[in-house]
Parts: sequence; structure tokens; C-alpha cells
Amino acid sequence: MNFLVTGGAGFIGSHVCERLLHDGHRVWAFDDLNDFYDPQIKRRTLADIAALGKPFTFVHGDVTDVRAVNELFSATKFDQIIHLAARAGVRPSLEQPALYQRVNVEGTVNLLEAARKTGVKKITIASSSSVYGVNAKVPFSESDLIFSAISPYAASKLACEALGHTYHHVYGFDVAMLRFFTVYGPRQRPDLAIHKFTKLIDAGKPIPVFGDGSTARDHTFVTDILDGILACTKKEFGFEIFNLGESQTIRLDQLISLIESALGKKAVIDRQPLQPGDVPITFADISKAQKMLGYNPQVKAEKGIPLFVDWFRKNRH
Repeated sequence: MNFLVTGGAGFIGSHVCERLLHDGHRVWAFDDLNDFYDPQIKRRTLADIAALGKPFTFVHGDVTDVRAVNELFSATKFDQIIHLAARAGVRPSLEQPALYQRVNVEGTVNLLEAARKTGVKKITIASSSSVYGVNAKVPFSESDLIFSAISPYAASKLACEALGHTYHHVYGFDVAMLRFFTVYGPRQRPDLAIHKFTKLIDAGKPIPVFGDGSTARDHTFVTDILDGILACTKKEFGFEIFNLGESQTIRLDQLISLIESALGKKAVIDRQPLQPGDVPITFADISKAQKMLGYNPQVKAEKGIPLFVDWFRKNRH
């Protein structure tokens, strides 16, 4: 099949491209290589994918550029789309809410419209556990009523979910919306906690810890996320939302301890107040994904953190 992966040069997107190529598909990655983090990291990743010698095409473009999106779809007939391109992160969205709206919401509309006009009916779209906000009920279930987004990023992802449902209802699209829970692993973005903490602890520098260390996250290893994404490409759902998490929470202080153990170095803690937009816990109820996708995450944090640290040491330079 011909797959379009938006955000294909990024952390999760690059792994998706590799998995699809290994499975025998033809892959087009569409990415703007923006400077949210060093674009050279993405260029090196693209070179690694191209070196596989598989049918892979990179297209440099921005989902907010209607002309570029339309040219992409006019040049190639895609069978499926995996839409991962987005501005990510809660805290940066507080500084640039209009940018997050434009890229995440308008960009998704541009992609859906191009798909509609060219007859592409199946699309898998990245959402986020951030949409749950401060959810009193744990673990978080797809059936929970969620009207409590507490960041522009979360609000933009809720809007994308609504758009996905609209295009299913009006145009008959087959849409899977995936709520990712704190993904980590090789190539993780350098701004995310596990990567940032590992780099700072390794260098003997203080790590910023917001709050008392009791906040907890459902950290999910990237290979488990890939299994969930690829499962969505093999079935038709109409419209469904799935949690993709490890279904295991790790407190921030426990996470730091795991990184210390894997590195063999102690962290220097720079204690800071909680930040606006942060939530006390994320915790995925994955029973729906288990039932409908056969989703069965394998990599708990006790195994995944050492795997990440090993990758970090090999790629720190």
C-alpha cells in the first residue's frame, strides 16, 4: 500500500515509517522540519530511513500550506494516511496558542480536505492523553466525558477529534483517533522529561523538578505505540477513539530514580513550583484497545528506561 505519514521525520513518525517499510509498504513522509528542536536531528533520521533501501520518499512541506498539501495529494495516490504532524507539548502551547491552533487544527482540516478530494477514506490521527485534563476518574477511559482541557495543546487535540468525527459522519471516512500517553524511547524529543533528565544527569547538571515529585505519568515505550498504530491500519472502525498507553503509572521521583540507576549517576534536583497546564496524573484504561486492536503493551518502565539510556549513550554526540 501507499502510506502517507505526516510528521514522518519526527520521533514517533520516523519509527512508523520504518515499521511500514519493513512490512513491505511504500511510504511518503511529509514534514516541515521546523525548529521546535534541532532540524539536523530529523535530517539524520531521514538519512537513516533512506539508507534502508526501501521505497521511501521524503517531501518537505507544511500542513498549514494548502498548496503544498494539495500538490502532495495530486502527485501520489495514497491508500492510507497516518497523521502525526503537530505542534506538541503543553507548556510551549501556553506561549504560542495561535500557532498550535493553526498547525494542529487548520493543518488537520487541510489534510482531511485533500483526502476527501482525492478519495482517500482511511486515516489514523494522533490525539493525546492531554485531552483528559484534570480527570477525577482514573484510569482514563475513552468513554469519559471530557470538557476540561487545561492547555491550548489539549484544546487543539480535542478539536482534531471533533474534526475526525465530522469527516466520518459527513463523508464516510474511516477514522481512528489515538490518545497517546507520554511516549518515550529511541529518538525521543529532547524537550521531553526522560530525554532532558537523562542528558542533564549524565552531564552532572541540575534537573528541574516541578512540584514534590508525586505527579505520575503513564509512560509508554515507542514500540508499544507502534503496535497500536499499525493495528489501526489493518481494520476498519468507522470512527473510534483509542487510548494507547502502558496502563502503568510512574511517579516523577520514581522515574528519576530509574534514570539514575540506568546511568549510574545521581541527579541534582532543582525544585520548582508546579506549572500551569500540568496535570497530577495520566493513566490509560487500555481495555478498548486490547479488545478491538489486540493491543498488548510489553515494555514496562523498568525495562524501557535502560533501553532509552543505552540509546542515549550511543547517540549523545
